[in-house]
Amino acid sequence: MKTLLTLLTPPVAACRYGCASCCAAPIGVFWLTGIVSILYGALWGGPADGTGWQTIVLGLGLWGIAATWAYLSLRNTDSEGRDERSGRLCSKILPSVEEPDPFDEVRKAR
Repeated sequence: MKTLLTLLTPPVAACRYGCASCCAAPIGVFWLTGIVSILYGALWGGPADGTGWQTIVLGLGLWGIAATWAYLSLRNTDSEGRDERSGRLCSKILPSVEEPDPFDEVRKAR
């Protein structure tokens, strides 16, 4: 299901399974531009008369970039989920076990 969603609607896959705040917007821009390019080339012929095959290929390329980007971000998110300490993007900053509780100082001051 995740792979099919990544191929058909990359921004939705990035929002649902990945890190939406990191890359869903740029993936959405590439994906929507690809859709518009495909429609423009197929329905109105693109910049030339007739069917604009170059415009359709450009749209498919942009869609492919969006799908690849979503796949790589989901793969990166999956690998970050396995080891919570190693993740750089979209992960919480977890204190180490040896680190004292910062609220201890506040409790001592009262």
